[in-house]
Amino acid sequence: MNGPAATRKFGEKREAIVHAAAVLINEVGVQATTLAEVARAIGLNATSVTYYFPRKEQLVVAVYDETLTLMERMAREALEQAEPAARLRHFIAAHVALRKRIRAGERGLVTALSEIRTLEPEVQDPLMAHYLRIVDLVRRFFGEWRDKDERALFSARAHILLEAMMWWPVWSIRYSVLDFPRIEERLFDVLAHGLPARRGAFDPQQLVGNWRTPEEEEAGQNEAFLRAATVTINERGYRGASVNRIAESLNVTKGSFYHHHQAKDDLVLACFQQSYDRLSAVQIAGRDIETDYWIRLSSVLAELVDVQFFDATPLLRTTALQALDAEHKIDVVTRSNRLARRFAGMLIDGIADGSVRAIDPLVAGQVIMSTVNSAYEARHWAARFERPDQAIRTYLSVMSEGMLASSD
Repeated sequence: MNGPAATRKFGEKREAIVHAAAVLINEVGVQATTLAEVARAIGLNATSVTYYFPRKEQLVVAVYDETLTLMERMAREALEQAEPAARLRHFIAAHVALRKRIRAGERGLVTALSEIRTLEPEVQDPLMAHYLRIVDLVRRFFGEWRDKDERALFSARAHILLEAMMWWPVWSIRYSVLDFPRIEERLFDVLAHGLPARRGAFDPQQLVGNWRTPEEEEAGQNEAFLRAATVTINERGYRGASVNRIAESLNVTKGSFYHHHQAKDDLVLACFQQSYDRLSAVQIAGRDIETDYWIRLSSVLAELVDVQFFDATPLLRTTALQALDAEHKIDVVTRSNRLARRFAGMLIDGIADGSVRAIDPLVAGQVIMSTVNSAYEARHWAARFERPDQAIRTYLSVMSEGMLASSD
């Protein structure tokens, strides 16, 4: 067979392979996804798959490229809307609709982008360039910037919006699709208009605790391992954070590493545990100060974003989730949800004392989690500000006044 029919059949089979690989990468990560497993998932033999993709890396790139192409199309369609509110609403609706289609049985439509950084530079660089084109499209949702300060503000909004949409699949599983229209509206409300009853209110207080990175001479070897692993995983992803690379960054042997941790998965879990312990400690410190609940919450957010931007040991990015086995992944997501619920509790108390708008606290708690988690990725953006507090205030303006606030 040749001609159009053969071309169509080739395209359909290739698409089936890409979709099957996307499902596997979402479930078990890039490292555990093999051409043989992909073939088995769609009833082929491994040789048939290698006809379309001779190397696994080529298939992984195709999966990511398809997801980025879909994200770009959604961003372009949103940008065609007449004004910022309509663009924001359209973009959120597209992501909610996508999740509904996946719930209805369509598979392989989109995969998490968390392991792009684990790829070799020659294939990673074009994918990252594609992602940056999407960021630029989303940045333009808010209009044409007049100066570098407004561009920085719109960049923060784009970053937070994209991260919120990429975190949405993780927590959407707690809701029925019958609730999706309501969730869509509440997501728009939180992102568009922010949290405090007095729009733009942001007067965080200094919090006191021991969640900051200690001086080098005060840190024990296990603390140093956790710090090095967290930074390396955040920058290179799970697969790129080899035991050799972590050990070399500390000028110790692999044997010393295994003295503290039986395997790299144990280290990743320890990093999550430490990050969530620190996040929890900041929450408790802010919750217990004597003031209204918006000031308590904004004090927590300012401290956590400060850690993500400027501390030697940031919080571990949830991108490391993808590489964990199902049991450990559930444990980590469960703890994340507990922390999000604590934020929700602070929001409920803020609604009660009048300092927080009447928003959906469960939805807002998840937006807060993705905003804090993704702040690490904005370190280079934050470094351009003359003062750290300016970077923190600009970034958290999405929480304090929303994405549709005037920048004047």
